[in-house]
Amino acid sequence: MLRFFDGRAWTAHVVPLAVPAPPHRRLPIVVAVGAVVVLLVSLIASRILVEHLVQYDWPIVVYVAISVVLGYGPSVWWCWFATARWGTGDRRADLGLRASWSDLGWGPVIWLAALIGEVAVASVVLGLRIPVTSNTEGIGELRLDRTYVISILITAVVAAPVIEELVFRGLILPGLMSRMPWVWAVIAQGALFGVAHVDPARGVGNVGLTIILSGVGVVFGGAAYLLRRIPPTMLAHALFNGFVLTIVLTH
Repeated sequence: MLRFFDGRAWTAHVVPLAVPAPPHRRLPIVVAVGAVVVLLVSLIASRILVEHLVQYDWPIVVYVAISVVLGYGPSVWWCWFATARWGTGDRRADLGLRASWSDLGWGPVIWLAALIGEVAVASVVLGLRIPVTSNTEGIGELRLDRTYVISILITAVVAAPVIEELVFRGLILPGLMSRMPWVWAVIAQGALFGVAHVDPARGVGNVGLTIILSGVGVVFGGAAYLLRRIPPTMLAHALFNGFVLTIVLTH
């Protein structure tokens, strides 16, 4: 604290040296449970529907659009409903959406940390000979027309980072923190993030993929906890997906 001297005596006027950090967000556990259920059900439903519709041989961009709308649309609704039902009345605060110019710096830092975390966990997975299959397998083999490339980039670099961060770091993390220590909440939401990327078509390869992506989710969760907001993790998530997709599409 800084205190002022008027030349004769110290005045009662004081100024804090630093602005205290806002409290960590907390939401009822029902918000986290609902977010998990809604996301998993919608993702499963979108995959089943696409598998049923693929027989019609529509353009790939149509299937991508269906997957995004059905897979992520219900989660957008849940974010809106849950914050209205159990929030404080300030959705931006409840979801940790307060942005700062410093996020432009934090985003790349978190992305780099996530990349290092992914490599470290992948090394352990491969060292233990745990089956693993990439969730981008097969994308590079598809016919890369301009419409498809644009649609997949929008999905991976815009839709997925925004919605997944809203769900896992915006709702699930503060919901879990209302019932458990923050360390366990960060680990749990990271594990759920990994499980959300399971695809039955990958078989046992899902085991290694889930472990690796759980590590990435833990990094994002830890960053969201420390910074008390999610725009930096949205940016980091977009950079992470964009980096991986660029490698896949150019090789």
